[in-house]
Amino acid sequence: MVGVTGSIPVVPTIRCPNWCTTMKVRNSLKSLRSRHRDNRLVRRKGRVYVINKTLRRFKARQG
Repeated sequence: MVGVTGSIPVVPTIRCPNWCTTMKVRNSLKSLRSRHRDNRLVRRKGRVYVINKTLRRFKARQG
C-alpha cells in the first residue's frame, strides 16, 4: 500500500495558507494598529479589536 509505514498510515500534513491567519490576542494593541494605515480600533461587547477591511490578516483582539 502506498503511504503506509509498518502498521501506521502516513497522513500528509495540511498546512494553513498564508491568508488563513488567526486573530492575535494582545495586551496592547497600539503596536498592531500601526502596522497598516487602514487599521481601525473598534470596541464591541467590552472587547477592543483591530480590524482592517483591505488586508484582513491584520486583526487583533484585546480582552
